[in-house]
Amino acid sequence: QVQLVESGGGLVQAGGSLRLSCVGSGRTFNEYTVTWFRQAPGKEREFVAAISRAGGSTEYADSVKGRFTISRDSAENTVYLQMNSLKPEDTAVYACAADLAYLITNWWEYDYRGQGTQVTVSS
Repeated sequence: QVQLVESGGGLVQAGGSLRLSCVGSGRTFNEYTVTWFRQAPGKEREFVAAISRAGGSTEYADSVKGRFTISRDSAENTVYLQMNSLKPEDTAVYACAADLAYLITNWWEYDYRGQGTQVTVSS
């Protein structure tokens, strides 16, 4: 069993930065790939970034490529999402999900899902 807890969200001005954390409980957390999703009000949930178990592979949505970086610290059971050059359109609830498979596109197919953290970018 893995529980995921996100933190690091908040209010930031356009052009600013935030670092989100996804902490996984359980000894097996590092065996799971982790994906960040986001959902803005009135919009579908969308894929943001994913990282493989050992961190050797990463993937990004085109909309965040070059601005966001996903990484993981196995010793801390944590996956980070560093978000730079934030734009108002990045405003959303960001949530992480974990699964043994890599790059599952459907949020509901993940073995474990977090509750999310709000990110608001003002113009």
